[in-house]
Amino acid sequence: MEDIIKSGEQAPEFTLYDQNGMAVSLQELRGKKVLLSWHPLAWTGVCTDQMRLLERNYQRLAEKNIVALGISVDPQPSKAAWAKVLCLSELKILADFYPLGQVTKAYGVFSSEYGASKRANVLVDESGKVIWSKKYEIKTLPDVEEILAQA
Repeated sequence: MEDIIKSGEQAPEFTLYDQNGMAVSLQELRGKKVLLSWHPLAWTGVCTDQMRLLERNYQRLAEKNIVALGISVDPQPSKAAWAKVLCLSELKILADFYPLGQVTKAYGVFSSEYGASKRANVLVDESGKVIWSKKYEIKTLPDVEEILAQA
């Protein structure tokens, strides 16, 4: 199985749809750092905590010129319902549903065993290069301070 994308590599371009049905592309975010925060599946405990943590720290990340995006293989309608339940007002959560996990696979974060993503963070710089990546154990909540330290 492919391993997670490494620092120094060019981040694969993508366009995915967020919880509001709006297209979000990496290309359009050039000039900002982009945190791609993979969570295995919506509606699960640690994934919920992970997205709420990013929402709560959205402004702190923005102060470091970071746009945070949550990503999973869940379909867009599921993301829309989940975002309402989580009361997300800033954070965009992207659906990498069809073809299943195409972007997730390009970043080396897909688990063939589970048919979903692993838990991981990838930080992309203003020019589209990966500057940091980390895979987490499935039940581990990523630390936002660790992310902020990379910026």
